[in-house]
Amino acid sequence: MSKRGDRLQNKGKRGARRAASERASGGKKRRRSKSSKKDPEHLNDKQPSTFWKWIRRLFLGGVAVALLGALFLAFAVGFAARSIPSYYQLQASQTGQTILVRARDGSEIVELGPSFGEWLEYDKIPENMRNAMIAVEDKRFRSHFGIDPIRFTGAMVEGVMGTRSRVGGTSTLTQQLARNLFLSSNRTLDRKAREAVLALALEWKFSKEQILELYLNKVYFGGGAYGVDSASRKFFSHPGTELSVAEAAIIAGLVKAPSRYSPTADVDAAVDRAQVVLRLMREQGYITPSQARVDAEAVEIKQQAGQNSVRYFTDWALPQLDILLPETNAPLEVWTTLDVGMQRAATAAIDANTPGGSQGALVSLDRDGAVLALVGGTDYVETNFNRATNAMRQPGSSWKLFVYLAALEAGYTPDDRVVDTPVTIDGWSPRNSNGRNIGETNLRTAFAYSINTVAAQLGNEVGFGTVASMARRFGISSSVSTYPSMVLGSSEVRLIEMTQAFAGVSARGQAVQPYGILKVTTAGGETIYEHEAPRETQLVPDYVAAGITDLLQAAVQTGTGRAAQIGRPVAGKTGTTSSNKDGWFVGFSSGITTGVWMGRDDAKAVPGLQGGRAPAQAFAAYMRFAVRDRAIEEFDTDLNLPEWQLEPDDEDLFGSPDDYYFIDEQGNLIEPGRRDPRDPDFDIEGERRAPPANEPPPAASEDFLERAIGGAVRAPPPPDAPPAPRQREPLEIAPPRPSQGEGSQRPGGNAPG
Repeated sequence: MSKRGDRLQNKGKRGARRAASERASGGKKRRRSKSSKKDPEHLNDKQPSTFWKWIRRLFLGGVAVALLGALFLAFAVGFAARSIPSYYQLQASQTGQTILVRARDGSEIVELGPSFGEWLEYDKIPENMRNAMIAVEDKRFRSHFGIDPIRFTGAMVEGVMGTRSRVGGTSTLTQQLARNLFLSSNRTLDRKAREAVLALALEWKFSKEQILELYLNKVYFGGGAYGVDSASRKFFSHPGTELSVAEAAIIAGLVKAPSRYSPTADVDAAVDRAQVVLRLMREQGYITPSQARVDAEAVEIKQQAGQNSVRYFTDWALPQLDILLPETNAPLEVWTTLDVGMQRAATAAIDANTPGGSQGALVSLDRDGAVLALVGGTDYVETNFNRATNAMRQPGSSWKLFVYLAALEAGYTPDDRVVDTPVTIDGWSPRNSNGRNIGETNLRTAFAYSINTVAAQLGNEVGFGTVASMARRFGISSSVSTYPSMVLGSSEVRLIEMTQAFAGVSARGQAVQPYGILKVTTAGGETIYEHEAPRETQLVPDYVAAGITDLLQAAVQTGTGRAAQIGRPVAGKTGTTSSNKDGWFVGFSSGITTGVWMGRDDAKAVPGLQGGRAPAQAFAAYMRFAVRDRAIEEFDTDLNLPEWQLEPDDEDLFGSPDDYYFIDEQGNLIEPGRRDPRDPDFDIEGERRAPPANEPPPAASEDFLERAIGGAVRAPPPPDAPPAPRQREPLEIAPPRPSQGEGSQRPGGNAPG
C-alpha cells in the first residue's frame, strides 16, 4: 500500500476512536478553539511548577543567609571570646565597693554595698547548692551550648512581634553570668542579642564547671550579698560550705527576686519560694521526696540588728566620704559617732510620742558636734526621706533663740524690763498665742512664755538683719528672710541646723559643727581618714551665752517647755507654727543637745500638736536615757558683764577732772590739765612742760569759739606779764561720753511700747 493510503488508513482509525469516545461520553462533541490555550484552567495546570520554583529559590536564599549569619555569629563569638578576661581575672574582679559601718564602740551596725565572702571552688560548693541552682534557673544547663534554643527563640519572636515590651525569663545560667559580668540589666531585644553572643563566648572559652563556679560566686542574692558564701553568712551565720538542702533551696530561690524572697525580710515568702525549688529538684531527680520540704522552724535565720532608723544616719553620713577620701573602690570600714543604745532610745521616743498620721525626727549631738543619734522618720522602709537633715520646716518660736541672742549682745540682760503690748511694725501686727497682753515684765519671763509681741519689739530694735546675721553665725545655712515676721520663725530651716545652733549655746558660745565619721580604715586595718577637732571659734561673748542659757533654762523650769524636765538642769525652747503644722523642741543637758520635730509631710495641721507637748515629751523620754551615765551639770548663768554695761559710778558718769575743758569768766577756753590760764607752759601740778615737737591743731577754731561766747577770743598773756586779778572758779562742763555703738547703752525700761 502506498504512503498516502497508509495516512488515510491511520486517519480513519483515529476518527473511529474519537467517535467511540464521543459515544461513550454521551455523544457530545467538544471542539478546542484557539482561544482555549488561554483558559485559566489551562494556566493552573502549569502554576505548581512556578510556585515550587520560588520555594526552592527562597530556601536556597535562606540557606545562604543562614550560612552568612552563622559565619557572622561565629566571628562575633570568636571576637567576644578573645575579649573576655581570663578566668582568674574574672575571679579576682568585684562589681562594687563594700562599706562596713561601725558604731562608736566598734560594733557592726550595717554593711552596705556588695559583700563577696570567700571564693568557693567548684568542688567546695555543696552539691545540693549546685543542683538547686540548676533545677530552678536552667535545667538544661549541662546540655546546651550557652543558650536554650527553645526559650531563646520564643523570646526573639515575642520581641519582634511586639507582644512584650521587655524580653525576659529566658536566660540560661551562662546568659545570666554574661549579664552580671558585662552588661546592664535592661531587658531589651538588643541587649538580649549581645547577651546571647557573650554566653556563647563563655561556653567556648570556659568549661561548664568553671561557668557554674563563676556564677555561684558572683550572682546577687540580696542584702548586698554576692556569691553563695556571702549569702550563707548573711542569712544563716555560717560558711557556704555548710549549707543544708533547705538552706540551699532558700538561697537558690532568691535569684529571681532578692528583695521579695529575702528570709530576713519575709520568712514565709522565702520558705514558699524554697518549696518551689525543692519540687523542681525532686522532679529532676536531684533529691528524694522526703527531702523536698522546708521546715521553717528548723531553718535558723540570722537575726538582723535594728537597721531601720540607722539607715537615716548612714544616708546622711556616708556621702561625706566622697569629700573626705580620695577616690577608691577598695572595701572600707567606717567608724561612726553613732551610739547604738541612744539610737534605739531615740527611735522608741519618736515612735511612742509622734501623733498618728504624722512624722517625727530627732537629732542628738554631743558637746563637740558628734552625732549620737539621728532619726529621720517613723519608718525607713515605708519612706526613706530624711526629715532630720533634708526637710525644710518653719521653726516657730524656737527661732526666738536668735532674736534674744541679738538683744543680749546689744546690751539687754535677763532682768531688764520690757512691755508686752500690742504693736504694729510695717503693717504687721503680731499677736500672742493666748490673745492677751500682760503689760510690763522682764526679759526672762517674756522668753519663758514665748511672748510674741516682745520678740517683735526686740527684733525691730536690734534690726531684723542683725537677727538673721546671728542665725548665720550659729550655723543656719538655709535662706533667711528679713521681714518683720521672721522673728517668729517664718523662715524654713532644717532640724539638724537648729540643733547645731542650740549646741553652740550649750558650748558657751563656741561654734559646733555636726559630724558623723570618726575614722575610715581599709579591710587590712590601715587608717586613711581620722576626724580632727576644728579650731575653736567664739560666736558670742561669754556673758551673752550665759544670758541666753538663763532664758532657756527658765523656759523649761517655768515656761512652755515644762514637759521636757528630766530631773536635772535642762535648757531649751519650744516651737509651734500656725495651725499646729509643726511642733519643735530643742534643748540640752549634761553636754548633750537634742532637737525634735513633728508634723505631716504635706504640711497639714495636726490637731493638738504643740512644741511643749509631744516634741517635748519625746525629748524627755530620750534624754533620760542619753544622760543617765553622765554627771549632773549646773548651767553657768552668771553675767560677767563688760565694763561698758556695768552700773556707772560718778567717775564713769562724769569722767576724770583732768579730762575736763574749762571756760573762765572772760570766755577763755582752758584745755584739760591746765588750771592756770596765765601760764600755758605749766600744768596744774606747777611743773614746766616741754612743748611738743608738733603741736596738734586746736580742738575748736577761733571762729567757732567767738560765735559760742559772743565775743573775740583773747590771746593768752605773755609769760612776763603781771598777774591778773583773781577770778572765780571756772564752770566745769563734762565732755560727751565716747559712743559705744548702736544699742550699746543699757536699754532697760526703754523698750518700745
